[in-house]
Order: sequence, then structure tokens, then C-alpha cells
Amino acid sequence: MILIKNAHILSMAGFDFENGCVLINDEGKIEKVAETIDCECAQVIDVSGGWLCPGFVDAHCHIGLFNDGMGSEGSDGNEATANITPQMRAIDSINMRDVNFREAMEAGVTTLCTGPGSANVIGGQFVLMKNKGAQRIEDAIIKEPFALKIAFGENPKRVYGSRKQEPSTRMGTAAVLRQALEDGKRYKAKVERANGDPEKMPDYSLKLEAIKGVLDGKYPLKAHAHRADDILTAIRIANEFGLDYTLDHCTEGYLIADILKEENAKVIIGPLFTERSKVELNQLTNKAAKILYDAGVKFALMTDSPVIPEQYLPVTAAVLVKDGLPEMEALKAITINAAEILGVGDRVGSIEPGKDADIAIFNAHPLDFRAVAQYVLVDGKIVHQK
Repeated sequence: MILIKNAHILSMAGFDFENGCVLINDEGKIEKVAETIDCECAQVIDVSGGWLCPGFVDAHCHIGLFNDGMGSEGSDGNEATANITPQMRAIDSINMRDVNFREAMEAGVTTLCTGPGSANVIGGQFVLMKNKGAQRIEDAIIKEPFALKIAFGENPKRVYGSRKQEPSTRMGTAAVLRQALEDGKRYKAKVERANGDPEKMPDYSLKLEAIKGVLDGKYPLKAHAHRADDILTAIRIANEFGLDYTLDHCTEGYLIADILKEENAKVIIGPLFTERSKVELNQLTNKAAKILYDAGVKFALMTDSPVIPEQYLPVTAAVLVKDGLPEMEALKAITINAAEILGVGDRVGSIEPGKDADIAIFNAHPLDFRAVAQYVLVDGKIVHQK
């Protein structure tokens, strides 16, 4: 067992300690959180007033698929050879030796939702993983497949419109997506009618099996959408097919915050701390987070790494405080809110008994850009020590 003591604890669970302790059991779970804990433990870590919080959660990135410092050789996130590629799996592109994993770990980022880019209308399958220095992706997986990436707006238009292929318009993107979902529905119906009889089963299709997973509710759609109209199209199509979804980027979501609240939408915003690199981003503002918060919309933050290097996830949260978001809400956006939106709030995102011991300990407040991670633990094991 490991006992961490003399920590300023930010639990993200409704209780904090100016000077508290966290006990971690041999299964890598948080056993107890209290002001004082008496325990004859194998290891005691006295952090001498350091700031302890949950390991950070990046709700949307491309780490390992667009490798830092490798150029086209390390660009493996877009199979831009067909507008529908649901069969693509992030785990087959993730390079666990991408230097960003180490840099993220040293910054306290312990949970990563990473996957394909947005060149295609359906780009492939995301993975949710722990950032713990594993050699193999299989040893880091929380859930795979985790979500099916879909994209609206400029990206698929630009990629396929330039080739005089479908889609070249927003209505083309919606039509391609609807057709793929309808094809998946027919495939699913045939499988169900076959009832296990191999002679009645349809020909096996990796593409349609991936879509069937969404239709079966095994994982959500992960919808890349910046403009307000694209966000509304994503909601419209998801509702038509009765599908779970998250709205990723959601750059203009603040313009329709009341609708997002009404729809109880799962919102992942970002990257906000970046340039307006394309037309879709001309309404980008760091004030979006405060507007969504005031409207009662729960949201998480994303780096879209490598757009924002993974280690700067807490900096993106700190910038939002400057623009009016309460400090604790900014921290929630990269801890408990992100975990709950991703559906793993029972495991990560807060310092509570029973949860995975994914913990970051800093020498200053976690949102102070000068703060240095002194210790980072994942599943109760120290993966970084300064």
C-alpha cells in the first residue's frame, strides 16, 4: 500500500483538504481520503504541502497517430482514400513511442481519448487509454473501440470536393452519413433475423460491423463539428437514428448554448487556445466556456493534440479562468467533467475511494502554468517522479 500525506487535496468530489492524506491499496485503487490516516504502509510519500488532484483527462486528441517531429512519416490518423472508413481502428496506428506520451505524463495527463482525424465523413474508431508508459497499446486500453469518429463541415468537403467526389457540400456530408447508417441498420436487421444461423447471416463486413456497434449502443458517435449549423446537423442525425453522441470541438456551441442544454448534449470544446486557422473558426473565443457554464451546459476540454501539445492541457484550462470561468470549473473540465462525459466517471476524474489511483501532485496549484508535477501515479504506480 502507498500512503500520500501532507497534501493540499483538490478531490473534484465536493470535498477538499488543506492538509490531507490519500491511501492507495495494492490493487491500484484509492482506499481512503482523509485529513489523517494511520497506516503501516510499504511506501509513504510526504509531499510537504504539494497540490494533489486527479490525473488529467483529455477527452479528444490524436496522440500517437500524428507523431510529433516525424512529418508525413508519422502521420497515420486519416485514411483519406474513401469518405466512409468506419473499419479503421486507432490502435493500429498508435505509436506508443511518440514523445508526446512522455511529455503528457510529466504534465499529469493520465487518461487519453485518441483516434482518427476528420478527413472522412466516418473516420474510424477511437480508443480510451491510460497514459502509463506501456510498451503495447493493449496494456494501456480502458475501452476499445470507444467511439466512432464522424466529421462535418470543412474537412470532408475540402478533401473530397477537391477531387470532385462526394461530399463537396454540407448536405452531401449529411447524405453520405445517413446512407452509411441506413446500410448499417439493414445489416443489423439481417444479423438479428439470422439469429445465429450461419446460412442466413449476411456476408461479414468490417465496415458495417463498426456501424452496427454504434446502432447497438456499444459506443457513441464522436462528432467533429465547429460551426453552429454543423453542430445542429450532428444532433439532428444522431436523434434520427437514436444514437448516443458527443459534440467535439463545438466551437460555435456557445452561440446555441440554450439548445445544447435542452438536448442535454455531451460537449467537448477546443482547442480554444489556438489560431483561427480556417473559416470555421472565425467565431472562436475563449469566452465560450464561461457562456456554456452560465447556461448550465456541462463540458470537457480537449487539446486536439498535436494541435495543442498534450502537456499543455492544464494551460488551456487556466486560460479560460482569465476569461471568466471559475477556477474549479476549469479544473473539472479536464478531470471529472471529462471523465463523466466519456462515461468513465466511476473510474477516473476525482479522488474518491474505489476509483483508480490516477493522481498528479504539483508544487503549486495545478492551473498555475509554472506548476511542476512532482509525482504522477497511474493505477497506483508511480510513472513520473521529479
